[in-house]
Amino acid sequence: MKKRYMLFGMLAFFFLFHSVFAIELDLHSKNALLYNLDEQKIIYEKDAEEPIAIASLTKIMTAIVAIEQIDNLDKTITITNEDLKGLEEANAAVAGFFVGQTLTYRDLLYGLLLPSGADAAQAITRVVAGSREEFVNLMNQKAEELNLKNTHFQNETGLDEQNHYSTLKEVGIMFQYALQNDTLKTIFTSSHYTMTDHKLSVKSTILKNIEKYELSMDYLEGGKTGTTENAGLCLASIAKYNGTNYMLITARAQNDKTAPYHFYDAKNIYEYFMNHFETKSILEKNDSILSLKTQYAKEKQIDWKAKETIQKYVSKKFQKQDLEYQYEGIQEIKYNTKEGTKLGSLKIFYEGEEIYNTDILLENTLHFDLKTFAIEQKSLLFPIIIIVLFIIFLILIRKNKKNFTKL
Repeated sequence: MKKRYMLFGMLAFFFLFHSVFAIELDLHSKNALLYNLDEQKIIYEKDAEEPIAIASLTKIMTAIVAIEQIDNLDKTITITNEDLKGLEEANAAVAGFFVGQTLTYRDLLYGLLLPSGADAAQAITRVVAGSREEFVNLMNQKAEELNLKNTHFQNETGLDEQNHYSTLKEVGIMFQYALQNDTLKTIFTSSHYTMTDHKLSVKSTILKNIEKYELSMDYLEGGKTGTTENAGLCLASIAKYNGTNYMLITARAQNDKTAPYHFYDAKNIYEYFMNHFETKSILEKNDSILSLKTQYAKEKQIDWKAKETIQKYVSKKFQKQDLEYQYEGIQEIKYNTKEGTKLGSLKIFYEGEEIYNTDILLENTLHFDLKTFAIEQKSLLFPIIIIVLFIIFLILIRKNKKNFTKL
């Protein structure tokens, strides 16, 4: 039985919601995409829908297919010559497995994702599907299931090959999907791993680059690197800073062996946004959001307050006066309006995006105020009073005439 995990409904809409900030960054990478994972929004992009070679970011899909096909991650397999075939000639990155080594499926996944082992990828292909062709068919079927319309796989390793491509936007869907699986997320965010036979330990390529080039990126939680001639230097990573969760994918940084340009770009992008934006409460519970006047009521006006706190990822310069309020409904409440009556609706926007929407209901009974009614209606009451007094005067005169006649 295939091992499946939940595909959140958000993935169907993951890229429909944009809040891209108009920012120009000086990058080595030709393609880049930054997400705010908490709000499911793209907040920065550069040619993110261009079909390109994605190198070992391919192994994200390899891991997805593998874990959904494997029933028992602790089941063991033995490495064969077929698993290592052609890797040296292709100059592919390997985990370091050797022929005859007995490993678990879990070991294979760590070897696949931490050191980006092509030997692990080929072993997974053999034991899961029997052949590369069948395994790649499963990869493309999964891409179709995830509605990746600009993605196609020709191999499980990510080596350059015609008709093997994706976009950063669709790599993001794959990566987010993979992270919903607890086992895969644990692997992506691990720094080291020792195989169950204790004959091999592997280290994350993320950690290797950070240590080698003395990069200060404590916020980086993990991810996946990739490098080929066509794809250049690629990086899919996740980070967390001040409570905000990010996902960044970059590709096609120059690979001249002198510097980790994909990591330089990641540091540049992450830290720009961390320094200039933050997740904060832009509407607090019990903040005043609307006031309406009343007519002929002792309560001169009725105030409404926010029923919840709204947090958004905004510029650190944000002020509450940046919010836009749009109310549609009754402008003045009559004294005899019944409790619970819908008066209208209120929407609150920030930078054109609706962040709050609520019906405005009369929550309490109003009380009639005769004094207010008299004051506000004096122009109408005065002639009425004159008429009433005149009628009384006539009645009194008629009564007096009758009394005089009797005398």
